Amino acid sequence: MDQEHLRPTDHGTLVEVSPPANNHIVRGLSSIAQLALLSLEGSGMVGIPGFSKRLFEALAREKINVILITQSSSEHSISVAINARDAAAAQRSVDEEFAYEIAVGKVDPLHLETDLAIVALVGENMKNHTGISGRMFGALGNNGVNIRAIAQGSSEKNISTVIRAQDVKKAINVLHESFFEATAKQVNLFVVGVGNVGSKLLEQLDRQQAYLQEKLKLNVRVVGVANSSKFALHEHGLEPGEWKQALADGEPLHLPTLVEAIHARNLRNAVFVDVTASADVAQVYGALLEKSVAVVACNKIACASEYVNYARLKSLAQEFNTDFLFETNVGAGLPIIGTLNDLLRSGDVVNRIEAVLSGTLNFVFNNYDGKRPFAEVVRQAQAEGYTEPDPRLDLSGTDVARKILILARETGEKLEMEQIQNVSFLPESCMQGSVEDFYEQLAVHEDHFRSLYEAAAAQGKKLKFVARYADGKASVGLQSIAPGHDFYALHGKDNAVLFYTDRYPEQPMVIKGAGAGAEVTASGVFADIIRTARG
Repeated sequence: MDQEHLRPTDHGTLVEVSPPANNHIVRGLSSIAQLALLSLEGSGMVGIPGFSKRLFEALAREKINVILITQSSSEHSISVAINARDAAAAQRSVDEEFAYEIAVGKVDPLHLETDLAIVALVGENMKNHTGISGRMFGALGNNGVNIRAIAQGSSEKNISTVIRAQDVKKAINVLHESFFEATAKQVNLFVVGVGNVGSKLLEQLDRQQAYLQEKLKLNVRVVGVANSSKFALHEHGLEPGEWKQALADGEPLHLPTLVEAIHARNLRNAVFVDVTASADVAQVYGALLEKSVAVVACNKIACASEYVNYARLKSLAQEFNTDFLFETNVGAGLPIIGTLNDLLRSGDVVNRIEAVLSGTLNFVFNNYDGKRPFAEVVRQAQAEGYTEPDPRLDLSGTDVARKILILARETGEKLEMEQIQNVSFLPESCMQGSVEDFYEQLAVHEDHFRSLYEAAAAQGKKLKFVARYADGKASVGLQSIAPGHDFYALHGKDNAVLFYTDRYPEQPMVIKGAGAGAEVTASGVFADIIRTARG
């Protein structure tokens, strides 16, 4: 029995000559901390015998033990891992040994890296199975663990990787999940925004825990929550119902501090969930993606910002092997973006998109009949959670313009927000002042809204706020829709999207359903979380 002398009461590791047979290809994980990596490089090493011998002799003179060796096939470099306490002596001895070669430029001065560790897989059966190293490197890479060096013995019983010391805990956890655990994969959520949608999301997560663990083998933990004023981090996860008290006891929210705290915890399978409408929160996505923290965004500001920022975030997610998901940016829980991407990936070409993308506006115009005041219908929509915090974002068409912009960009179009034609039905005075001023102006202009309704009704039509994209151009505006059109029968807060493609040229692909509301929006965010959790 092998036990750690610093923690003698902990369970040890049983070492056997003939271990019992089981299905584990990998038998164990090991790690060695406090290492340094020495790298000797130079074009003068290629094809010249004796460099390795001289390197090891220089280390041996200082009684320095070599723990790991790796050499490039080009013979251009050789790296060795040693105990960090020997680093200074090793550097001095090696530089003295190769002083002439360094002086004439055949060899570079010894390159020294510290604060490193080794994490290794060990297993007798590894030599008989392909894909073990790929699985190991994939698990580490998916969690932002950079490998500095790799070594594998000819017996294929050990694969060793040199990584940053601060990543050891995360590396061991993800490798343990990948190779040993038949139980749930741990997913760590940082949820920012606990208003209507955010609180519903937390409720749904709580209700679904048993299903996630039993059916999907996922242990989804909320390890951080934040609102507009405070944040709280609990590395071991918050129990259901604890988040409100945790926030009450939390620290003042300062987004750079929150991001740094997330990085410092360095948790595996980490997901940042933005359920706000904050431009400030949207600005931290890049810093998170660069640390391989997945981002799930209900907030559409980032994807509707300047094209270069949208493209950068997509590129960062790809570069750092993580996810940037934003399905709910367009249709709450409706699978609009996912379906569009499936069409494009399978080789279809999108020629035109027509859509009713505001559950709020559809609710308003479905419930407005010229008798009940327009302002009252809008207040009802806000009270039932169908509007943005500022309803003018919905009624002005700004929110719909953002959505069609995102869809156009997903097709590959490099559009900017100012290129979208937005013909507003609101009088200019409605856009001035506070939200209460806005409602007052709606009441003042009741005759205007009644005339819009009556003009459409006189032709047997209904008012719908329609977004359109075709031939590189996009527009949004109020239209009178005739019977027989796919939009005519939309009820309540329904959304509908029509994709006209090469494969669906005349009869479009139609996606229709509730496009607003905290419950359905939270379910869409939840679905994105599951997508990134399952890889």
